[in-house]
Amino acid sequence: MSLIPSLFGGRRTNVFDPFSLDVWDPFDGFSNSALANNVPSSARETSAFANARIDWKETPEAHVFKADLPGLKKEEVKVEVEEGRVLQISGERSKEQEENNDTWHRVERSCGKFLRRFRLPENAKMDQIKASMENGVLTVTVPKEEEKKPEVKAIDISG
Repeated sequence: MSLIPSLFGGRRTNVFDPFSLDVWDPFDGFSNSALANNVPSSARETSAFANARIDWKETPEAHVFKADLPGLKKEEVKVEVEEGRVLQISGERSKEQEENNDTWHRVERSCGKFLRRFRLPENAKMDQIKASMENGVLTVTVPKEEEKKPEVKAIDISG
C-alpha cells in the first residue's frame, strides 16, 4: 500500500512497488463527466472492470495472489507467465443480453476485460505455479525456492 494514498483519490496503489506492473486506466475518475460521454461505450465498459482487485501476500513457502472475480467461470480467466518472470492474470466479463421489453432501473455491475501483471521475484519457482478458482475467488500460488543459508564453520581458537 502506498505511503501517500490521498494523491491517487484514496485508492490503494502499487506505484512504489517495484514488482507491480499495474495497468493504467485512462478513464478512471471520468465516469460521470461530460468527457466520458464522448468515449465509446465499449471503452467505458472495459475501463469499468479493468482494475480487478488482487491481493498479493508472501508466506515462508510461497507467493499467494487472490483475486475477487464474482460471476466469472474459470474458463473466462487466464493465468499466464511471460518471459522475464511476469505473472499475468486476465479475463473478460460479458455484457448481459438485453431484451427489448426489459426496463433497467440501475446498472452497477461492471463488464469488460481486465488485465493485471506482476513481476515475480527471483526466488519464485516458475515451473510449479498453481491456480484454482472457488466461489468467485481466483488463487494463484507461486512456490518459493528455499533460502540457501550460508554454511557456518566453527574455527577453533588456539592459545
